[in-house]
Amino acid sequence: MSRFRVIPPTETKLTRQQMYDIVRAPVITEKATTASEHNQVIFRVALDATKREVKAAVEGLFSVKVDAVNTIRVEGKMKRVRGRPGRRSDYKKAVVTLAEGSRIDVTTGI
Repeated sequence: MSRFRVIPPTETKLTRQQMYDIVRAPVITEKATTASEHNQVIFRVALDATKREVKAAVEGLFSVKVDAVNTIRVEGKMKRVRGRPGRRSDYKKAVVTLAEGSRIDVTTGI
């Protein structure tokens, strides 16, 4: 008998506005373009967004099937602006792996 309780996945219900609040913008870099060859798309997402919320938001906004979501929390760097120290804000990235046959073109608008 397992010590851990298995929680069944629940369907996350989000409004269209909540979906736009979770998925902020696509990341368009050389590395993100390379990831698109492996059926992956990278988005900037809200700091408090969970993997299930990101999956529901991407599926709802782009009408695609998502296989997996990996998230990365990026800490802001310390920078100097005109000689004074400043700090970039923290952000979160989500690497979304799409199912076979699904495709998102981030170069065009929604």
